[in-house]
Amino acid sequence: MGLGRRVSEVLLHQRGNLFGWLPVAMAVGIGLFFAMPAEPSGGWIAGVGAGVLACAALAWRLDERISPVCVCMAMIALGFVLAAVRAHHVAGPVIDWRYYGPVEGRIVGMDRSGSDAIRLTLDHVKLDRVAPEDTPHRVRISLHGDATLGVTPEPGLRVMTTGHLSAPGGPVEPGGFDFQRHAWFARLGAVGYTRVPLVAISAAEFDLRQAVFRIRMTASARVRAVLPGDVGGFAAAVTTGDRSGISQDALQDLRASNTAHLLAISGLHMGLLSGFVFGLLRLIFALIPRVALYWPARKMAAAGALAAASVYLALSGGNVATERAFVMVAVALCAIMINRRALSLRAVAIAAMIVLTLRPEALMGPGFQMSFAATTALVAVFGWMRDAEIKIGPKWAQPVVAVIISSGVAGLATAPIGAAHFNAVAHYGLIANLASVPLMGALVIPAAVLALVLAPVGAEAVGLWVMGLGLQWILWVADFVSGLNGARGFVAGPNPWVLPIMAVGALFVILWQGRARFVGVVPILVALGLWQTGARPAVLIADTGGLVGVMTAEGRALSKEKGGGFVARNWLENDGDGVDQARAAARWDTRAHLGPAVIHLSGKRAAAAFTGCATGEVVVANTELPDSDLLPCLVLAPKLLRQTGAIAIRDAGQGPHLVTARDMAGDRMWSRWTRFPEPALSLQGGVEKLARQND
Repeated sequence: MGLGRRVSEVLLHQRGNLFGWLPVAMAVGIGLFFAMPAEPSGGWIAGVGAGVLACAALAWRLDERISPVCVCMAMIALGFVLAAVRAHHVAGPVIDWRYYGPVEGRIVGMDRSGSDAIRLTLDHVKLDRVAPEDTPHRVRISLHGDATLGVTPEPGLRVMTTGHLSAPGGPVEPGGFDFQRHAWFARLGAVGYTRVPLVAISAAEFDLRQAVFRIRMTASARVRAVLPGDVGGFAAAVTTGDRSGISQDALQDLRASNTAHLLAISGLHMGLLSGFVFGLLRLIFALIPRVALYWPARKMAAAGALAAASVYLALSGGNVATERAFVMVAVALCAIMINRRALSLRAVAIAAMIVLTLRPEALMGPGFQMSFAATTALVAVFGWMRDAEIKIGPKWAQPVVAVIISSGVAGLATAPIGAAHFNAVAHYGLIANLASVPLMGALVIPAAVLALVLAPVGAEAVGLWVMGLGLQWILWVADFVSGLNGARGFVAGPNPWVLPIMAVGALFVILWQGRARFVGVVPILVALGLWQTGARPAVLIADTGGLVGVMTAEGRALSKEKGGGFVARNWLENDGDGVDQARAAARWDTRAHLGPAVIHLSGKRAAAAFTGCATGEVVVANTELPDSDLLPCLVLAPKLLRQTGAIAIRDAGQGPHLVTARDMAGDRMWSRWTRFPEPALSLQGGVEKLARQND
């Protein structure tokens, strides 16, 4: 039997169950677009687009035993084209210099930075002596020091200040999180800070989006007025999406107990809200005999729940996570209205394709990955239990059992993704979720709906008070669990191929029909093996030259105990190291590390006192060194680092091997490398000097 005939028979056997593979194929195409080392040309994209039409035409004409292959190819090409179109659609100017001067714009977003500073997103931006065509569409600026003493930020208010702006930063290490790409799709052309108070220069400007934004912030302020402290911040986060009112301590407790997902308005909140409204409307309609007997009450309840979910989407600000959750809930409710099964792998696949069509870049973020991993696993497990008629425990205990199973399944499905992106594992996360999640559905969400219903008559405080009781309990659970010994473990970041390989294996187990599905376990085991055998770089160098990290037997040693805190924290987290920067700096000893000798010169005084280096050494400085090309060692100074980005030095067996952030990120539209010439030849010459230590 020929291979082609065998493949066609296998596909024919899977007929009726291949729909779930469509978003997988689309995701492959999107992933290929983002993995390209250089930006594809317009002709290239047009050619792939033509391939979509050609494959679709072939699928229409060919036999059903082979047409799935053509459909798969068409979906891969479609994903590639969608990602390319989206990347060009959001394109905008990005400043490529350090700007200091007047910054004027309209407030379209407010949140808090990792350092707990108020952060504003401005559009309709004006910068001094910058042409309109070179001005970013949006800038994000943090308020520090005296900046908080100015006018109170309000949605739509046009403000002016004097601030520092620069281009969004690249990865803190080669292959790390690419903030430049993230900022590109958020249309952020500059980020920075100000210490000068804001000045209002015109009344608030409103369109429909800004009107909704103002309603959100007004509702958030009212919630926090009724419920002060972290409880109010938590309540505002789950009702309006405003997370600026919750403290960093509470946030750390929620993360350490794996309950931080309760803050984000995601599938859980959207599902609980729509489920509560659906059940409430079903009950109300059942109490009206004429409606119950003659009207399609179930479909009406689904329509009402969809309307409630739409209001929640608008009230929450419509961020990516909430949009994704709304799409999934909308698909389920629409399935009810057309007499289809609400929760099925087909519904999950439709939701995934809608999200990937609207925001292809979401595929690269942990939100999309964790959300659909949990949903797919839950639908698959509960579908299998339903089809097999498996019921655990007595009828009265089955809701409790369902919560335990769902928490375990969702936790298992999302654990590798969370560990890969955040380098942390909450060892008691299942316990914390079992103690918290049921209360969200039984008390917090219904109380939030009650508060919304009572708001027009000014009695929302009743619902908020009840809501606060549930949130107080959740915060207490998070504080208690995070305080347990060994509550949080740390893991090293995996090879970039680990998650894709693991995802393919898990999807094969879930989507494939027949015993052959268990072949999918092999890729999962391979991915885990790659994760365990991956080695971290011997040396990491920040793109400013301000911080160096060298791997030692005790862990990574940092060259400074202060400064570059964000970079230091990310390096240590990616190492799976739970120490802080000060403890890592105590390890610094250039004589005890593995790999090339590293000399770090921080500041002009250190550079002036520098007397020389030897062949095979690496000198890193955050200020330029005179006559560095004449030195026998590799010198990495700001001018060169601006072209290369962060640098990693690995032990390649035959001598040190340098990898730059530019190498890993490629020359893409969102990369600042496209605005620089090729890296200076001094890097290549320096590498040769470094390699001589093995001669």
